Amino acid sequence: MASQQAQKLSQGISLINRLKKFVDQSANMLNLDEDVAIDRGMTQIIKSAVMVIGGGEDKVQDRKILKAFVESSGGSQARIAIIPCASREPDIIGRIYHDIFTELGASVVEVLDIRERPHDDYPEAEALVDRFTGIFMTGGDQLRLCGLIADTPFAITIAKRIDQHRMVLAGTSAGAAAMGYHMISGGSSGESPHKELVNMSTGLNILPEIIVDQHFHNRNRMARLMTAIAAHPDKIGIGIDEDTVAIFEPNNTMRVLGRGTVTVVDPGEVSYSNQLWVSGAAPLTIHNLRVHILAAGCKYHMLKRIPISPSV
Repeated sequence: MASQQAQKLSQGISLINRLKKFVDQSANMLNLDEDVAIDRGMTQIIKSAVMVIGGGEDKVQDRKILKAFVESSGGSQARIAIIPCASREPDIIGRIYHDIFTELGASVVEVLDIRERPHDDYPEAEALVDRFTGIFMTGGDQLRLCGLIADTPFAITIAKRIDQHRMVLAGTSAGAAAMGYHMISGGSSGESPHKELVNMSTGLNILPEIIVDQHFHNRNRMARLMTAIAAHPDKIGIGIDEDTVAIFEPNNTMRVLGRGTVTVVDPGEVSYSNQLWVSGAAPLTIHNLRVHILAAGCKYHMLKRIPISPSV
C-alpha cells in the first residue's frame, strides 16, 4: 500500500513538473523576440502595422523584411495584395513580388493591376480591401502612385482598415515616400539645406504626422529631409536607408528592422529658422533641430518624441 501511494505521489510530482515546464516554455515563447520568431518560421495572427521600407530590400537571401511583412500579415494564413502601379513595368515588378510572397508561405497573393484611377464606390472598395490581410506597394514613382489611388475609396478604405488595426500595409521606395500627407516627390542631394533642394506634393495620408525620405544615407539625402521639415515643422522627418524598415505599430512606437538605420529629424524644439523669408537658393538656418540615428532593435515613441534603446 505504501509503495502504491509513493508511486502515485511520484507520478503527481512528475506531472506537476511537466506542467511547470510547459508553462515556462509557453512564457518564453510569448516573450520571444519577434525577429527570432520570424526566423523560426512561426505563424502569427495579423499584427496591424505600417511598414515603411527604404527601398533595396533583400529579395534573394534571408529576405528578412519581406518575411516580416508576410508574418505580420498572418503567416501561412496571409492574404496579400501587391500594388505595383508606381513602377513603369508593373507586370514585371508585380510578378517578382508575387513569387517572393508565395515562396514565403502566404496563402493568397494577388497583383492589383491599377492602370487608371479606380471608379469603385465605397462598398466595392471595401469588399476588395477586405479580401486581404496585407497590402504591399512597390517602388517606382510616388507621383504616379498617388495620381492613381490617392483620395479614392480604395485608398481611403485602406487607411480606415489600418486605423481599425485590421490589416498591414507596407511600402518600399516610392511606396514608402507616399505614406505621409506631405510627400517628397523629388529634389537634389549632397548640398546644404535650401528651399530649392526638395519638391513637395500630397501623399496618401496614411501616416500624416511624418515626412518620409527613402534610400536615405545611400543617396545622401539628409539635407533634403531637413529642408522638407523646415517647411513643415509640425511633422517628424523619417529617413530610411536601403534594406531597412521603419515599422509603425498601434502603440505609437516606430521600430527599426534591417541592415541600415532610420534617421529621425524632430523639429519640436527648434528655436529659430529663417525658412519663411530666405530666398529660394539661399542656405537655411535652423537652430536646435534634434536628430536621432536608430539601428535595428531601436524604437522611437512618436507621441513622446523620444528614442528607446534596445535592452542590453
